[in-house]
Amino acid sequence: MKGADPVGGVQVIARAAQVLRALEGEPQGLSLAQLAERVALPRSTVHRIVTALAAEGLVASVSSTGRVRIGPEFARLAAAGPAEIWRPVEPFMKRLHDELGETVDCGILEGSQVRVIRVIPSTRYMLRAIAEVGQYFPLHCTAKGKALLAALGRPIALRTLPPTLHCYTPHTLTTIPALEADLDKVAETGIAHDSEEAVPGICGAGIAVREPSGVLLAISVLLPAQRYQAAEAAVTAALAEVRDDAIAAFGGLSPARGLAYATFIPFAGFAWPRSA
Repeated sequence: MKGADPVGGVQVIARAAQVLRALEGEPQGLSLAQLAERVALPRSTVHRIVTALAAEGLVASVSSTGRVRIGPEFARLAAAGPAEIWRPVEPFMKRLHDELGETVDCGILEGSQVRVIRVIPSTRYMLRAIAEVGQYFPLHCTAKGKALLAALGRPIALRTLPPTLHCYTPHTLTTIPALEADLDKVAETGIAHDSEEAVPGICGAGIAVREPSGVLLAISVLLPAQRYQAAEAAVTAALAEVRDDAIAAFGGLSPARGLAYATFIPFAGFAWPRSA
């Protein structure tokens, strides 16, 4: 456009990116005042940016509170982008599958849930835990979800959780202090465990890794509770080795550039309630 200020245009884009990054890990959204404080910009400037982003579906308002959160257009853009974001970690998944013979899956964080994006089914056809690509699972009671929460860091992890930690089985952790104590163990060892916390009769263990572009992913091993106690040590050791090798190959778990991602799995015949 004639007379357009290229420097000003770049500044607007940079400020819009600031706003979007400030909304990362905020499934309940932020008020305009909170956003303005986070990005250190005047509220009037933030309002103009949010209005423009909302027109494109990149942010959306939470009707009950008037807050702003990441919009639905990001999901569409993500789906149109690197559809096989799991591809770099697939060799590690296959290694776990070949060594353990159990179902191995990969997940990515979406809002306050985890979505499965890749599954290698168990070869134990008589009794096995099966996950399905595309299903959503809660963060607080799955190995994959807890691995992601621990990797996000405590402040972001707590903001990412839904307001209520729903109870799915007698083993589900439903209080923040109990979950934080569990996440402390995950942060120390790098391995998250799920002992029938999400689905009766299903156990698992998981790790978080960042693939080469910086996206945070979770890899987990799923197996029936009947085999878990005998196999737990071998599963944990295999995951620890894979985690070390993945970090050596891709780098550590430092924050990724731009918006974060992550996942957990679905079991046949079981549907998790979606967040609003």
